[in-house]
Order: sequence, then C-alpha cells, then structure tokens
Amino acid sequence: MKGSLTQSPHYHCTQQVLAMNSPGGRRQEAAGPRGRRAHRPREQDRDVQLSKALSYALRHGALKLGLPMRADGFVPLDALLQLPQFCGFSAEDVRRVVDTNQKQRFALQPGDPSTGPLIRANQGHSLQVPELELMPLETPQALPLTLVHGTFWRHWPSILLKGLSCRGRTHIHLAPGLPGDPGVISGIRPNCEVAVFIDGPLALADGVPFFLSANGVILTPGNADGFLLPKYFKEALQLRPTRKSLSLAGDEETERQRGPKHSARGKRMTQQ
Repeated sequence: MKGSLTQSPHYHCTQQVLAMNSPGGRRQEAAGPRGRRAHRPREQDRDVQLSKALSYALRHGALKLGLPMRADGFVPLDALLQLPQFCGFSAEDVRRVVDTNQKQRFALQPGDPSTGPLIRANQGHSLQVPELELMPLETPQALPLTLVHGTFWRHWPSILLKGLSCRGRTHIHLAPGLPGDPGVISGIRPNCEVAVFIDGPLALADGVPFFLSANGVILTPGNADGFLLPKYFKEALQLRPTRKSLSLAGDEETERQRGPKHSARGKRMTQQ
C-alpha cells in the first residue's frame, strides 16, 4: 500500500507557494518574529492545516467539492489530493496526519486497483453517510457508565432551555468521560468550559438511539428535531477556571453561576 500512496502529480506543487498563500501562512507572516505562531515548527503548522482541510472535505464538503463519496464515507485519496486545497501535500503527509491524530478522526484503507487508497472521517459529518459502520448501543448495559457533552458558557443558557443540538451535523457527540480521563480519545474538546452529564438509559427508554463510532465517540441524533432534551441531563459541571457543580435551573440562576464577567459577555452576544 505504501508504494501506491506515494504516486500523485501534486507532489510537484511547491510547498513555499502553499505556505505563503494559505491563511495559516499569511497569519504567520503577518505575526512577524514576535507572533505566537512564529516559533511553531513548520511541519506542525502544515499538519494542522492538512487536518483541517481533511475534516472539511470528508465531513462536510465532499459533495460540493465533487468527491465521489461511498455510502460508508470513504473517498479515493487520489481524488482528494487533486483538489487545489491539497496542492503541496502528499499521500505520505496524509498518512502521517491520520496515524498521529490523537483523536483518531480519520481512517485509511487500501481500496482496490480501480480506486486506490481510500480515506474517510470516522464521525462529525453534516453529510448523510448511511453506512458509516456505527455500532448501535441498544441496551443500558451497552452504554458507557458516563456520557458527557462538553460545551462553552456562551451556549449554556440555550442548552438549559432547549437541550443539546446536532447544530448542523448528523449527530450530537458524547464522550465516556471528561478531558484527560483514561480512555477518552475524542468526543469532548479539551478546552470546553461546561460538561453536561447525560442519563443515557432514560433517553434510550424514550427511543433516543445511541451509537459508537470507530474512534470511541458516542453519537446520538437526538429526537426527531435533532435535540437531546434537558430532561435527560443528570448534572452539569463547570470545568474552568475551577471545577464545581452547576444548577440545572433556569436562566437567572445560570447568570449567577457564570458571574459578572460571563454574564456581561453573554448579554453582549445576545444583543448582536
């Protein structure tokens, strides 16, 4: 497979042109020698740029970009690398990003002679992927003991009122623990500010389906409207700057929990 992954006409695109013309490259140049990005390794910058481009193409943009996506979410790697945004990246670059991604967002497989190597995102799609190979979790015993969704203060009032939303994706993402807990690979951002713990068995009893993705994220489409309602919230926890329990009461209590700094920010955002 390694030999097939190294054949692509894109390899002749100059990396210098890509770095200078990319948004990341322009930001780094603008930042100058004192900018925060100036001292980051160039290879790391490129891998972050490649990972973001892969996420968009494989989760959201495949149809717009004209990629032939199979029902299981896989697309031919060669077709992906033909796109302008991947000019200057090789198949070996993609392999490195797939292999080193801590959240295991992507998967590669050899494919067959007609397609060559294939790549897909393991979860996070806004596109409909009917055969994503998700494992149904159909009994309370099949669910992890902990189901938690990480979010940010700016979303917390709406979540308390309406519940968790798919927000344009096909699933709501849950993790089997908090950031840094053993076995938590993906499903919750390490910088999230609020953790919402879900009563999975109760939601399951009401007909809300749950699935397990290839990288250990628990996914649910929620109800018919794409929401996981507040009645399924067991508890909530502030994660930053210190950890403490949060009330699941209404907006006034939420504003008191957030404090003056957060409350003012929330009001400004509401007015925009």
